[in-house]
Amino acid sequence: MQTTKNKKSEWIKSLRDLILSNKVKQNTWSLLINVQQPPSYDKEKTVNNAGGDGSIQYIEELVFENGAIYKGYMKDGQRHGQGTQVWPDGAKYEGEWLNNQANGKGKFWHADGDIYEGEWKEDKANGYGIYVHVNGARYEGNWKNDLQDGYGVETWSDGSKYEGYYKEGTKHGRGKYVWNDQSMYDGDWYENKINGYGIYEWPDGRRYEGQWKDNNMHGKGIYTWKDGRKYEGEYINDKKDGYGTYTWADSRQYRGNWKNGKQHGEGYYQQANGTEKRGVWEDGKRIQWVEE
Repeated sequence: MQTTKNKKSEWIKSLRDLILSNKVKQNTWSLLINVQQPPSYDKEKTVNNAGGDGSIQYIEELVFENGAIYKGYMKDGQRHGQGTQVWPDGAKYEGEWLNNQANGKGKFWHADGDIYEGEWKEDKANGYGIYVHVNGARYEGNWKNDLQDGYGVETWSDGSKYEGYYKEGTKHGRGKYVWNDQSMYDGDWYENKINGYGIYEWPDGRRYEGQWKDNNMHGKGIYTWKDGRKYEGEYINDKKDGYGTYTWADSRQYRGNWKNGKQHGEGYYQQANGTEKRGVWEDGKRIQWVEE
């Protein structure tokens, strides 16, 4: 008697493992914007004195030594207020400045085409903002020091979606991830991996609810199949290991020890009519019955 999965199920599991090992890692959005530039510049063209006291001025064109060009307001020789800066590589920032740094609301166009629009503090994305990548990926939510931090929603061009919490640029805390094949995980994350307690559902109707470690079923959990089969027990590294109960769709049942995904050790086999026998299994095969 064996409960090993057929080739189709193994293929589906391998696909899930491949998805988990790759997709869940696609979320670190370090901006590396470096808006701030040294205050030295080659030339300056002042249009007017906005404040009337010489402290606030509107600069039509200020060219930095590295070739960047600023147009906007300045105060006491620093960018201050609304302004636009363009870099030689085509990058551009348009928004609010304070004490020579991007502060407040602003929009940044990266040279490679990525765009961030939202809140800034001291030249970094801080607060609420939207980042759109040229490949179609998109993040909308909270930021801290140029990294996703807090609640946010991230989508990919293939239709995959994550909504939940982040910490220092990684999925961390409670979150829900839906893949483009409609596989779904809803539960705990730790440093960009599935860790803790959560529910995973497959498109073919299979479902696991329980404990996880590093993207693997690990600990106690319940695994069900669409045809009525069910396993409730312990897992180690995505395989049944420890004590568990496997119930077939016709109500037959095995209760006992498992190792590496197979019955191994002592256990009880119960027929659909309730008759029960105790036996010993090795590597998924019953080797003997034990008389009570």
